[in-house]
Amino acid sequence: MVESLPVAFGDTNAPVKQGAALMKTDLLGVFAHPDDETGAGAVVAQYALGQGKVVAHVYCTRGEGGGNMVGTQAGTALGHLREAELRDSLKEVGVRYCYFLGQSDFGYTESLSATFERWDHTETLRRLVRLIRTLRPEVILTMNPAPTMGQHGHHQAAAVLATEAFDAAADSNQFPELISKEGLYPWQVRKLYYPGAIAVGAAIRLDKPLPDGRFPADAAADAMARHQSQAFGNPKHPGALKSPQSWALVKSVVPIEAETDFFRGLPVEDSAAHRVLAPGDGVPEAPISLRFRANADTERYWQFVRREKIEHAATTMIAQIPVVAGEPSEVPILLGNSTTNGVSSLLKFVLTKNWEDKTDSHILFSPMTTNLLTTLVSVPAGLPHTENMWVKTEYKGQVLESKARLEPVPRVVVKKLAADPVMDANDADTLWATLAANSIDSTRVWQGKVRDAADCSGSFRIGHRNQMLYVEVRVVDDVVVSNIEPNDIRGHWRSDSVEICLDPAIGALHTFGCYKLGIFPFDTTGRVRAARDADANPGPVEETAPGTRLVSWKTTNGYAIRLAIPFAEIGLKPEEEPRFGFNVLIYDGDKADAAQGENINKSRLAWSPTSGVQGRPLNWGRADLE
Repeated sequence: MVESLPVAFGDTNAPVKQGAALMKTDLLGVFAHPDDETGAGAVVAQYALGQGKVVAHVYCTRGEGGGNMVGTQAGTALGHLREAELRDSLKEVGVRYCYFLGQSDFGYTESLSATFERWDHTETLRRLVRLIRTLRPEVILTMNPAPTMGQHGHHQAAAVLATEAFDAAADSNQFPELISKEGLYPWQVRKLYYPGAIAVGAAIRLDKPLPDGRFPADAAADAMARHQSQAFGNPKHPGALKSPQSWALVKSVVPIEAETDFFRGLPVEDSAAHRVLAPGDGVPEAPISLRFRANADTERYWQFVRREKIEHAATTMIAQIPVVAGEPSEVPILLGNSTTNGVSSLLKFVLTKNWEDKTDSHILFSPMTTNLLTTLVSVPAGLPHTENMWVKTEYKGQVLESKARLEPVPRVVVKKLAADPVMDANDADTLWATLAANSIDSTRVWQGKVRDAADCSGSFRIGHRNQMLYVEVRVVDDVVVSNIEPNDIRGHWRSDSVEICLDPAIGALHTFGCYKLGIFPFDTTGRVRAARDADANPGPVEETAPGTRLVSWKTTNGYAIRLAIPFAEIGLKPEEEPRFGFNVLIYDGDKADAAQGENINKSRLAWSPTSGVQGRPLNWGRADLE
């Protein structure tokens, strides 16, 4: 752990603080990576620079697993660079102390459970509790632990740790060795906030200028610009940062209510500092319960909010359930009965008019059990929009209801080829033409904006033969950019590229058992290059998947790529499971004069588009071997 003293505050004629008083902190931010604090930069500047509050930040990692838009540093070297950028950034908003918890930024994942498989949960919590007892903050700001689409698993972990530490730091039974060996006695943090708006929380206005004449948003923009390696650049129009910010009040020692100041109701005497609950938090579950069952990470999240008694912070979270377009899909429902009697009830299903109506059915809630009911939903073919589904019942006059978001994913049949197709960079082989072309039209955007089909669109063909998977991707792109040097083959999202995503587990929560290949159709020398990213074996394809073959060539309206991938490198055993997860992503830049290595990404398309970074195989499409 490292500390810094970037700025000084207060009256220079005041008595010199020493010991615990020197470290006393008003506001503590708990984040996962350098640059995660940028969303809170304006409010931090307002309190640190505008009000003279002492602010400290804690980071789980140094960001060594991220991209680098300004050089070739990677791994540990990148972590050193990002730490230097961070310290320069924190000076701009007045953060006094900066610490790291020493965990590895091992790559992108959307899974909290995968993160804690790599990090020692207990030891990381101990390190955070040590810092809280050292700094004795009044208020903690952290990230959101909800496993929503695109939410990094490391971000979720930082928020979970901060939430747990709120109580653990005040509990003498938690990490007692910090008392006996380090003289760090329990400290009760006064408030904990997540970003975003819920029924109770703080709406912080940012329209008052700082002593130096800047507005908090200006200071935040100057701080953000220091993170050059992450392509933040120089925000010229920090308008969004000037808007009032909403923060959810999650834990508190004063009554939980709407407010305009993090320090509302503070300070309090130590003897009065004890946790209070929001209305409804910690209330025992009803004797009869009904809800859709989500994926395992979401189920663990709901268990977490009940364990931490912060149910009010999770009211907007609903089950997100992938369903396969063009076929019946199972939708799981949990029926809980804590009574000693069986309960017979009528379940009512509600879908939108565009989907098949579900037949209402009677069901028995068995006594003293949680029952799993699976119902089938027939999903229209193609790629219909996400739909909502409700299930309702009544118990002793009380209506029980649960809502789920059904997220359709497409399906493709992988045709068995009669012979091995030609892997030359040309259009001569007629075997490829026997495979159906699957469209990735310009409406399948999951990030950015696409003007029209000529700006960016595409299609793919897929087949198999003799333990090999063959894929051809054709991209329509009006400006093909090749700004990646031969010694910089990583971070494919920075330039025009294609990513092939394969999941042998069919719906995994994270990508660490997958095959994800980012492909630059041309480096600066004109060669096709590729690297696996955040999967079972990341790194240059020559090292991590030496059996994979690649060719590319320019077309009249863009470029084309062909791949031959051994099933063995995918981890796929077709004789055991002929279905696998599959997606094709297209990244488009359009900056013809891009500097070498510059991040020019403008828009992103996908065959199976979902919001957020495509790190959740659960929401990729499904491919069936013929």
